[in-house]
Amino acid sequence: MATDSTKPKGAQPDEYLHGSQLLLLTIAIAMATFMEVLDMTIVNVSVPSIAGTLGVSPNEGTWTISSYSLAAAIMQPITGWISRQFGEVRTFVTSATLFVLFSALCGLATSMPMLVIGRLLQGMVSGPMVPMAQALLMRAYPPAKRGMAMAIWAMVVFLAPIFGPILGGWITDNLSWPWLFYINLPVGLFAAATVWSILHKRDTARQRLPLDAVGLGLLVIGVGSLQFMLDNGNDMDWFNSWVIVAALITAIVALTFLIAWELTDEHPIIDLHLFQVQNFRVGLLTICLGFFAFFGVTVIYPLWLQTTAGYTATWAGLASAPVGILGVVLMPFVGRNLNKMNLRVAASVGFFFFGISMLWLSKMNATASFMEIIEPRLLQGVGMAFFFLPLNQIMFSGVRNDAVAGAAGLATFFRNLSGSLSTAMCIFMWSRRTDFHQTILAQHVTAGIPWRDYSAHLGVLGMHSTTTALAYTNSVVVNQAQTMGANDIFFAYGLLFLALMLPVWLARPPFTGAGGGPGAH
Repeated sequence: MATDSTKPKGAQPDEYLHGSQLLLLTIAIAMATFMEVLDMTIVNVSVPSIAGTLGVSPNEGTWTISSYSLAAAIMQPITGWISRQFGEVRTFVTSATLFVLFSALCGLATSMPMLVIGRLLQGMVSGPMVPMAQALLMRAYPPAKRGMAMAIWAMVVFLAPIFGPILGGWITDNLSWPWLFYINLPVGLFAAATVWSILHKRDTARQRLPLDAVGLGLLVIGVGSLQFMLDNGNDMDWFNSWVIVAALITAIVALTFLIAWELTDEHPIIDLHLFQVQNFRVGLLTICLGFFAFFGVTVIYPLWLQTTAGYTATWAGLASAPVGILGVVLMPFVGRNLNKMNLRVAASVGFFFFGISMLWLSKMNATASFMEIIEPRLLQGVGMAFFFLPLNQIMFSGVRNDAVAGAAGLATFFRNLSGSLSTAMCIFMWSRRTDFHQTILAQHVTAGIPWRDYSAHLGVLGMHSTTTALAYTNSVVVNQAQTMGANDIFFAYGLLFLALMLPVWLARPPFTGAGGGPGAH
């Protein structure tokens, strides 16, 4: 494998940043990460406005979401290959700069095809940004302080999807939807300029690698088909649609061949040998399953508040946001003390608090007060602080320094894939569980004495006709069924979090390596 001799003179890869340079770099990378993760959710609440302005249906408008996630999902696994080919710093700066350019293109779009193309390009260049941000932070911080760096990075990754819908709704209501994309311009330019000015002499060596065209083609087909299926399954009634069935079969065949090809190719575009590292396997599995449950609740919770509890989009966002309060307070503490902790115990504590808060949330009803609704979300903040950081360090322990970018790209891909899978599954299951509970509850609306008493009570309230009383009763039944369906999902996720306390102990200390300094056993 030939190494490019064009590595910038004066590069000092063994020296770490300090003082104002380190602070400025951290701010720039955090802002770029927030911008990229935010763009995954900020458009969601604005789809009706975008579709109406561009003269298409809301269903067609959802392509502004799925096109972005599809392109990003394809690019994330090959981050390691891209960074080796061009250098980590150059890859990050180029991604951020092109992200700004394509964000402007999205804002200037005058038709849906133009916007979808802009979102595809935006997602494509955003794919390497988050993995590169993580890799650059770990290279810039000394091992003893990498826990704090990852605490900052983790706060951004977890809080951006929560605040995305709130910010998106406010911008749509008070400005106009193109500003969803224009706000990226100053952030992206600042991040790109700052990172380049500080790190351009510290870029990693470039390796001239042949393009694994077969692997890339199988990746595009397999991951693209899988992401398409997850994004459109609910709208197309899943496997009752031949399009979804074809996408699933295509994904299975392409990904099966991809795995076989990448394990035998001399210069694979994805380094699947990372899965030979036990701690990487264990850490990635537990992070993905935990993110699966976390993201599912992040999707269902505000939907339940708006459809059942009568909350507006803004108030639903405010009720969701408290999950970040204790997380923001505790993550710096966890980050500073990460190397002193027993990481498996710390991760188990995070799963425990997440599990308890989910079980608590499963007892909610639509008449609960605002404070009663946000209390479980506050507790989830404790779980968030202890969940991601220990598992992140476990995952990267044993990963070679030159493989960090590839490992971060794979981790980002699987984490986002678990989020997409969770979104699709939890909406589907919520609908099914709602139908189930509605059927059971409707059986109690009979012509017997309970119904006569209830309809008489409705008559006192002014609903004298049977039709009006039945319509009102049906709305109550649907409301309760939706609440019970959501509670079923919260309960299942609570059990999943508690169950994850066990597999994390399959990780083997010492937890040292690229992820940071030594972790306690």
